[in-house]
Amino acid sequence: MNYSETIHYLFTVTPLFQNLGAGAYKPGLRTTEILNEHFGHPHHNFRSIHVAGTNGKGSCCHTLAAILQAAGYKVGLFTSPHLLDFRERIRINGKKISEQYVIDFVEKERSFFEPLHPSFFEITTAMAFKYFAEEKVDVAIVEVGLGGRLDCTNIISPELSIITNISLDHQIFLGNTLAEIASEKAGIIKKGIPVVIGETVLETRPVFEERARVSDTKIIFAEDSPIVLNTFINGKDFKVYNTTIYGEIYGALIGDCQDKNANTILTAIKHLDNFKIPLQAILKGFAEVCETTGLMGRWQYIQKKPTVVCDTGHNAGGWKYLGERLTKISQEQTLRVVFGMANDKDIDSVLETLPKAAQYYWAHASVDRALTESQINKIAGQHTLLGKKFTTVEDAYKQALREASPNDFIFVGGSNFVVSDLLSYLSQ
Repeated sequence: MNYSETIHYLFTVTPLFQNLGAGAYKPGLRTTEILNEHFGHPHHNFRSIHVAGTNGKGSCCHTLAAILQAAGYKVGLFTSPHLLDFRERIRINGKKISEQYVIDFVEKERSFFEPLHPSFFEITTAMAFKYFAEEKVDVAIVEVGLGGRLDCTNIISPELSIITNISLDHQIFLGNTLAEIASEKAGIIKKGIPVVIGETVLETRPVFEERARVSDTKIIFAEDSPIVLNTFINGKDFKVYNTTIYGEIYGALIGDCQDKNANTILTAIKHLDNFKIPLQAILKGFAEVCETTGLMGRWQYIQKKPTVVCDTGHNAGGWKYLGERLTKISQEQTLRVVFGMANDKDIDSVLETLPKAAQYYWAHASVDRALTESQINKIAGQHTLLGKKFTTVEDAYKQALREASPNDFIFVGGSNFVVSDLLSYLSQ
């Protein structure tokens, strides 16, 4: 098989959550443990940092990877989902896993894993851990796929665990309350391994405290002793963080949610006792995270005149920040929003955050899980949001561009899939 055939095989033979949603979810670690034993427990051969949470996981993982790489470490990075290419999920020092490695892994191991019927994420995790071990990374930043307690990444014993925040998402798997979801994500907390919690609310803090107590683990709440004092965006489109111990830090990620993410990251850095991380590495990691790690889709500028930005925020927690920012923009200039969403998200809560003073282009992303443009239009109408319907993200975006003046602002988002479709079109 060539690379495209191999990827098609993985997408077809294994259940892919990115496309199927609930039908692809496999709770429990039994298959992961069998795969792990088959490959000789590769995660024992490198140090790791484990990152869970509802929102901000990707930004935190990529920034931590960029900082540690700038400090001179060989850094593995395992994240999900991908936007354009499967290989985005598995990187070392920002470089994607090679096509040939993916081909060889599947061809050599398919006779073993096919009878197990593993999920796509189980296979991908096994591949990543094997690759990191063989390439002798110093440390791997590992993002939880879904939840924590039953996620197949939860076999690692990291140097540090991080839980960014908790909001309502994936309730069908994780529970219908913030406390229930927090309990699932707290499942990554392990005995003797410190954990940093980025943000809490009244319902979640006791859950984390109890889990840490039972696990005899040091717990650090980043919000209790904030390192980030205040922020502003300078004229060069950098976010400037004024901090208590690191001076001014210039960040390439400028979304409003990054204020909390930065505080979580800096708190984590402070408690990585077994790593030497100079100030210059922190400054470089924040400023050059996208170039260093290949991060895309976080308030990503596409062009100017008109300004076009895309963002992968895809649930009510993420849209709390996005909605506030778009509302401010709509008060200053004409705002055009290309919007689509997955069918397992709380679209009503997201639509409530959208500004009324905007022009909307409802789009159907190119995956089975996506809501159709007609479904979005119907629900949006109940929130007095009116827009035009498009069968593809590409068509919606083209129409927004045609109608925009140079001073307008076009936002594209609502789902990872919408951003993926946009970036795929732009890369043609």
